[in-house]
Amino acid sequence: MKVTIVYDNCAAKPELKTDWGFSCLIEVEKEPLILFDTGADGNTLLYNMEKLSIDPRSIGKIVLSHGHNDHIGGLTAILEINKAAEVYVPGSVMLKIQERRVVSIRQPTRITDNVFSTGELSGIEQSLAVKTKRGLIAITGCSHPGVGLVLDTISNHGPIYGIIGGLHHCHEFNLLKDLSLICPCHCTQYKYQIKEKFPKQHILCGAGLEIEI
Repeated sequence: MKVTIVYDNCAAKPELKTDWGFSCLIEVEKEPLILFDTGADGNTLLYNMEKLSIDPRSIGKIVLSHGHNDHIGGLTAILEINKAAEVYVPGSVMLKIQERRVVSIRQPTRITDNVFSTGELSGIEQSLAVKTKRGLIAITGCSHPGVGLVLDTISNHGPIYGIIGGLHHCHEFNLLKDLSLICPCHCTQYKYQIKEKFPKQHILCGAGLEIEI
């Protein structure tokens, strides 16, 4: 399993563009490529994908965490190139795309054999759980419903190995203490405090970062 940060406020590779928003590519062996969120700007998204040698047409599924522009703003640009990907949105996001399958998610849902949606939590946002040989990886957009609720919901599928994505205003650091991998991205308010408290588990996020598990 591999996660590539495509869009973030920071860059892990200097040739990539930064912007307020988030997107990552999830690769699980023998399963469709999943693009989780699309950042705020389509041009930036496609530029970074090109630099990372990611073909937009190769993506099989697009999952949007929630309806805020910094997570869905690049959707139109990628759909103009990719004519086949299924789109998964939280139930509160009203989205219709002509001649495209759009799946509205409210309850926990299987996306592929090894990737699950938490369902729409607190009426605003879904996160993903990815099965790996080391345990589950939580993939989050902003964690608006709260990191605790996200992790509790994902733990229904098994032990959680790590978390990647926006942790927003999470200051309940004890929620993260049992994780082996913590990669706070995008809107995480207490990013530096998390790094100080969990230096061994922490991974610095940024566009171009690749995490293989």
